[in-house]
Amino acid sequence: MNESKSTRYHRLARRAGLLVAGSWLITLAGLMLAGPPVSRPLYVLLLAGVGALLSLPIHFYRGHVLEHRFGLSSNGVAHWARQHTLAFVAQTSLLCIGVEVLYALIRWRPESWWIYAASFASLTAALFAWLAPALVLPLFYTLTPLDRPPLAERLLALSKRAGVRSLGVYEWAFGGKTTRANAVLAGSGPMRRILVSDTMLADYSDDEIEVILAHEIGHHVHRDIPQSLALEMLILFAGFACAALALDVAWRPLGLVSPADVRGLPVVLLAIGGVFLASMPVINALSRRHERRADRYALRMTQRPEAFISAMRRLGAQNLVEESPSRAAVWLFHRHPPMEERIAAARLTFPA
Repeated sequence: MNESKSTRYHRLARRAGLLVAGSWLITLAGLMLAGPPVSRPLYVLLLAGVGALLSLPIHFYRGHVLEHRFGLSSNGVAHWARQHTLAFVAQTSLLCIGVEVLYALIRWRPESWWIYAASFASLTAALFAWLAPALVLPLFYTLTPLDRPPLAERLLALSKRAGVRSLGVYEWAFGGKTTRANAVLAGSGPMRRILVSDTMLADYSDDEIEVILAHEIGHHVHRDIPQSLALEMLILFAGFACAALALDVAWRPLGLVSPADVRGLPVVLLAIGGVFLASMPVINALSRRHERRADRYALRMTQRPEAFISAMRRLGAQNLVEESPSRAAVWLFHRHPPMEERIAAARLTFPA
């Protein structure tokens, strides 16, 4: 059977993702069974370093080779290496802080530490969602005020009409990194800003950009982001509860000094990761529900079904959206409904 380009890309990308997960599973299992008795910071650096080294070839294949093979990347190896290194440093720094907090809580509240740890993780996730557009995106992308006054005014007017204020409209420099296109209403409250990628500004009509932004505004109007965060917080609490149970059962057989021994960290991470993995179909289903509702909102706000359909087709082709995913693939991996389903729903809303 002949595969489409998008189907082949996603099949290879998913295989790479599974290999990355496998490399981290090997790292965690190895350290859990034979981790050296070292200080917490050194143990975290050992965990992050070994996992990064094992997964580095797969990350390079997934993030550089595959992206170039399918025409989705426009940067070189040096740029990929800088971005990958920056992400590693940021993630390892956050992991070090998180582990220090985690083990302080385990020592402070040996019986109920998981409640406080899940609360801390939930608050951190919410804070990150609020601050990411202002603090994180500029580390990886250049954001400049949009130098197209008619379009900027049109997008700001759309946002104001929806009752969702924003700081302004910014051009999002994608072109030096990827050929994909995107537009978002990033952040929340007073930190919201409209971001439109330069790749979208180059090729999409103002009507298409407006309807894409209307979809993004729909997420804010319906409070989809807080709802998704609430679900993830529930899963975090379930994950930390399972981690506490697993650590209580495993610390003696593993030869640890106590539950506060950092060599039990792989047990905690594997338990939380397992709960999140089992929850992915639920997370994806909620996300697809939100996407369908945001589509309906965009169509009602703009009354531009043809612009919506043409934008969806253009985005699907440019971003290599999987054309005909199986039901299992949708259930396990997709946070958006299949593209043809979204287009069909638009035609039902505005029949010719």
